[in-house]
Amino acid sequence: MQALVVGAGPGGLAVSRELEARGVEHLVIERGEGPGQSWAGVYDSLRLHTGKHLSKLPGLRLPRSAPLFVPASDFLAYLRDYAAAFDLPIQTRRAATAAVREGGHWRVETPAGPVEARSLVMATGIMSNPYAPQITGREDFPGTVRHSIEYLRPTPFVGRRVLVVGAGNSSGEIAPELAHAGADVTVSIRSGANVVPLTVAGVPIQYIAWAALKLPVPVRRVVVGGFARASRAVRGAPPFPPGSGPLLGEVPIIGFKLVDAIRAGRVGVRGALERFTASGVRFADGSEEPFDDVILATGFRAALGPLEGLVTRDERGFARRRGRVVSAEQPDLYFVGHHYDGTGGLYNISVDAPTIAEHIVRRPD
Repeated sequence: MQALVVGAGPGGLAVSRELEARGVEHLVIERGEGPGQSWAGVYDSLRLHTGKHLSKLPGLRLPRSAPLFVPASDFLAYLRDYAAAFDLPIQTRRAATAAVREGGHWRVETPAGPVEARSLVMATGIMSNPYAPQITGREDFPGTVRHSIEYLRPTPFVGRRVLVVGAGNSSGEIAPELAHAGADVTVSIRSGANVVPLTVAGVPIQYIAWAALKLPVPVRRVVVGGFARASRAVRGAPPFPPGSGPLLGEVPIIGFKLVDAIRAGRVGVRGALERFTASGVRFADGSEEPFDDVILATGFRAALGPLEGLVTRDERGFARRRGRVVSAEQPDLYFVGHHYDGTGGLYNISVDAPTIAEHIVRRPD
């Protein structure tokens, strides 16, 4: 077989479609029950922060009837329609447990037996690998502690004291939703975060990021700096320190739900979490507060388990690569879904999928 794709999320489906279009013999294996399985378990109110025009996968746009910011349930339906439309060769309930490079090809172990292929594409994404930091005193805390990936809806938290740890988009959505439902909510922000509006004059901020990143660097700095100043003039500075990363080069908090909830007094804000206690938590400034529940909105890491010992990670936790998609350490190994910036993960998948397919087609025999 020419190629094996591990994972049938957006990245794996996009690569499979590009391989199919080029006549490349390949197989996609997916640990879940169907394509896009990770999207079946997200919280009820989740919508894409990226506009539908730059969130489509190669070869099939999102339905005209879809709203500009697509609900997760609709996006899951789109992924499954995508797999069916191109009749992609997917085997579900077949997890990759280990990968070995031998004799000029890859062998990937699965519970149903090994699969061998000349090239290997890792499309395992990040949603299947939530990051939960080790926090001292967890055994002392009598309440519940869960990662944001386990959060589905606010109903179980109504009337309870909830600490949401983190300053990313999960925190920016979950904390205001909990507060609106009647929970007593505090967010713990360790350092800072950049915040941008969801739209500007009705245009998704992602589209502006996409346009800005095409400009020469000096011009981009002027444009982004002016944009940031204008945003602060209209909205005021966020009620927490800014992030250290570039405004449009990293993924900021998109939208002002959290900022507005903090300013309205519906959500409290504290600094870094130091440890759990017998009644709640202690913060880095030495203060303590009681909580019933803690939600770790602490992000995700690239799911690279099958490649343990074969690749190393960069400073952001993704596999080290050259040319965005090619493993820096192993031959015939490619990664999709490892490039995140202000233009959006789905847009970057649509760019990287055909690049991977071309690499595989051009590989000398």
